[in-house]
Amino acid sequence: MTDFQKAAAAAASGMRAQSARMRIASENLANADSTGYRRKTVAFTDELDRTSGARTVAIDRIDTDNAPLNQRYDPSHPLADGQGYVTGSNVNMLMEVADARESQRSYRANLSIFDQTRQIYGEILGLLRR
Repeated sequence: MTDFQKAAAAAASGMRAQSARMRIASENLANADSTGYRRKTVAFTDELDRTSGARTVAIDRIDTDNAPLNQRYDPSHPLADGQGYVTGSNVNMLMEVADARESQRSYRANLSIFDQTRQIYGEILGLLRR
C-alpha cells in the first residue's frame, strides 16, 4: 500500500470515529430530559492495519457515565418518588454541545487530509500520463 493510500485510510478511519462520536453526543442531547438516562461516552483506540501498514483509529468502547443522576423536586410529576423527587439524567448540555463541535472540527480536519491526499495523488497520476 502506498503512503497516499495509508494517509487516506487513516483519514477515513478518523472520519468514521468522529461520526460515531457525533452520534453519541446527539443521543445524549436528545435524551437530556429523559428520566433515568445515563450519558454515554466513547473511547478510541489506535490500531495498526496489518495488511496495509496504516495506523488507524477505531472505537474502543462505548460506556455510560456513572456520575450521579440529577434529582429535582416535582411532586406533581407522574414519575415522582414518595418524597416528590424525579430522577433526571446526568447529561450536561454544555458539555455535549462542546463535544459535538470538537467532533465536527476533527471530522473536517480528517476530510481535509483525505481531500488533499486524493488531490496530490491525482496530480501525480496526471504527471505520469504526460
